[in-house]
Amino acid sequence: MTFKLSKQFRFEASHQLPHHDGKCARLHGHSWVGWAHAEGTAIRRDGPKQGMVVDYGDMGSAIKEMVERHLDHWHLNTSLGMESPTSELVAGWCLEWLRRKAPSINWTGVTIEETCTSRCELHDPPTGIMPAGNIL
Repeated sequence: MTFKLSKQFRFEASHQLPHHDGKCARLHGHSWVGWAHAEGTAIRRDGPKQGMVVDYGDMGSAIKEMVERHLDHWHLNTSLGMESPTSELVAGWCLEWLRRKAPSINWTGVTIEETCTSRCELHDPPTGIMPAGNIL
């Protein structure tokens, strides 16, 4: 039996895709919505987190720091150290950041909604596929 947990986060940010062949090559912004996903099989039997696989509060603490330090009201090209921060690359960056910041949580993916009709779902990528950027 596997439990899958998700925690939503939101941020306002600008970005620019300089190689895009349409209007996204220009500087623009979005009201982004993200979901961080974790999973586990063992429910804690005692202590303050009894009955939980992962504490949503622990997930939220790591996510809050990531959003405040790198995402909300930032220009993602600069804050993430990427030339072209697509939703795919933003999802990968977020997953790597969370895995490094809170390694005790089994982070399994990130979903990024760039607009109300477009989203990218990333599930457990192999390590090393993301470009270098400002991770921590």
